[in-house]
Amino acid sequence: MNQLPDLDELLDASHVVSLPMTVQFRGVRHREAMLFEGPAGWGEFSPFLEYGAPEASSWLRSAIEAAWEGYPEPVRGSVPVNATLPAVGPERVEAVLASYDATHTIKVKVAEKGQDLSQDVARVAEVRRLLPEAAIRIDANAGWDHEAAMEALEALAGFSLQYAEQPVPGIGGLARVRAEVQRRGLGILIAADESVRKESDPLAVARAGAADLIVIKAQPLGGVRRAIDIVRDAGLPAVVSSALDTSIGLRQGAALAAALPELPYACGLATGSLFSSDITTDRFIAVNGSLQLRDIAADPRLLRRHAVGTERRTWWRQRLAGCLEELQRSTD
Repeated sequence: MNQLPDLDELLDASHVVSLPMTVQFRGVRHREAMLFEGPAGWGEFSPFLEYGAPEASSWLRSAIEAAWEGYPEPVRGSVPVNATLPAVGPERVEAVLASYDATHTIKVKVAEKGQDLSQDVARVAEVRRLLPEAAIRIDANAGWDHEAAMEALEALAGFSLQYAEQPVPGIGGLARVRAEVQRRGLGILIAADESVRKESDPLAVARAGAADLIVIKAQPLGGVRRAIDIVRDAGLPAVVSSALDTSIGLRQGAALAAALPELPYACGLATGSLFSSDITTDRFIAVNGSLQLRDIAADPRLLRRHAVGTERRTWWRQRLAGCLEELQRSTD
């Protein structure tokens, strides 16, 4: 956008909600988000609570794009999606996966704090037992060091993983793991997530040869158009994922996936099933393993039901002001 809305306009268009979740994810059982109703539709601003203004401002740019500018033209009307399995015990795997209507691809969370490799192996093994034909990918969220990553990948290679997402922190660490995986002939592709969206230069991972593919998210990368440019310049296959979004944020992710020239992998945009309630009665949830592209609008009654209290709303208003200042400085 050439012109950012001012703070008063954003505040007038905003709603802050807290949505309950069916399972603990990233250590939380409720997900807070600020939503905007703008001239082009609805947008979501939901950086995780620990993110400071420099990092969270990109999420605000994405929300403004969605609500004030709209999306680029799609090249496809539906987006295949994976199921996401949190770091639950094997006894809960079947019940969690039952909340997804199709399970052709499963993303399994591993390297959870307080857990060990045996629990990761048991979780992945149970998925493979239940779904022998499914594509399985794992996501460590940079939770291993090099030695732990290689031990884990050796242990998990027998389950025919589609890829391992961000096994270690940093671009250098990722490149080292990728080289060792290839040297050992483990046959596991390495995907970069945090090493794309958390770096000041999201193309550095491609230049370093640190990954076989990249995971991209509309909010952290500053919106659909910016993310499309990153994929083009990186020259690597891309998987579009969500950041534990409401249906409005998932729609932003789907707009990105729908506009990419190529989409070789199922996308991580089915996380709406991890919420026990949402901000729309027509939730953006996959049907037959795909999201059908459509507009999403918040329901006034649900916005009121899930509205945060005065203290939390004040916190979000202050956060919005700080992030808008960051954006204004970057466009001056």
